Amino acid sequence: MPFIQVNILEGRTPETKERFIREVTDLASEVFDAPEQNVRVMINELPPEHWGIAGESVKKRREK
Repeated sequence: MPFIQVNILEGRTPETKERFIREVTDLASEVFDAPEQNVRVMINELPPEHWGIAGESVKKRREK
C-alpha cells in the first residue's frame, strides 16, 4: 500500500489540496501498479514559524 506524505506551509486552498491528493493518487496507482483504493496521501501543513530556511523561520523571512 503506497503511503505518500508531504509537508507544506499553511495557506493552500482546500481545492488545491484536493487536486494534489487526486493527482498524486492517480500517479502512485499508475507507477506502483496499485489499486487506487490502496493509495494513501497525507498532507501536513506547517505554520511559517515552524519551517526554517538558512537559519531563520519562513515567518521571519516573509517579514523582511
